[in-house]
Amino acid sequence: MKPAKARKPAAKPAKRPAVMTGAAIPVLRWPPDEDRVEAIFERLSGVMPEPKTELDFSDPFTLVVAVALSAQATDVSVNKATERLFKVADTPEKMLALGEEGLIPYIASIGLYRGKARNVIALSRIVLEQHGGEVPLNRADLQALPGVGRKTASVVLNELGFEAAIAVDTHVFRVSHRLALANAGTPDKVEAQLFKVVPEDWLPKAHHWLILHGRYTCTARKPKCLSCIIADLCPSRAGLMALGEAAG
Repeated sequence: MKPAKARKPAAKPAKRPAVMTGAAIPVLRWPPDEDRVEAIFERLSGVMPEPKTELDFSDPFTLVVAVALSAQATDVSVNKATERLFKVADTPEKMLALGEEGLIPYIASIGLYRGKARNVIALSRIVLEQHGGEVPLNRADLQALPGVGRKTASVVLNELGFEAAIAVDTHVFRVSHRLALANAGTPDKVEAQLFKVVPEDWLPKAHHWLILHGRYTCTARKPKCLSCIIADLCPSRAGLMALGEAAG
């Protein structure tokens, strides 16, 4: 009698990228219709003509620090911390004088604060010693700073008007998929798709429009489809409305 063959373990379900939150995002046909994309950004520009970051800053240094602190944290929590911090340390020199242990009490309310304190002090030293105290405003040197990856560099360069960059955070990733502006599975690939389909005239502000739309309207768990100005242009509308109803 032949021994029974061992059953193969069931295949594990594919994991969604960690950046995705809320209900599963449908994989829709790509590339999208050009006229629909144009209409989406035309309407968003009508209600948000001059979109800006919601992080508080006064110059490139405080912007870099604020964006670095905002990783896996809300802009509101970062602004509460930097309101006190920037009163005592708003330059690389003052930040170094504060030191890592001196910085921690100001940002302890923010997630991952110890690692962020280490990075802020390290980037302050590099800005001071290698760049004469001025934040370098080119992608290569920015990304070389501790705690400043591609997304942070994109936010800084876009906000200051040096590059029409699109930083793909949780909101941009989610909204891009729901609107079928992208269907890739990683932030870098979504960024590449957005650069291919967003009309050139809208690129400088597309990053902010997608973030703000995702933050206040196309939210992860309870999207506000009934008040959405682009609901009729959204191929995910039916499923999202059902999601909103289920969320109560």
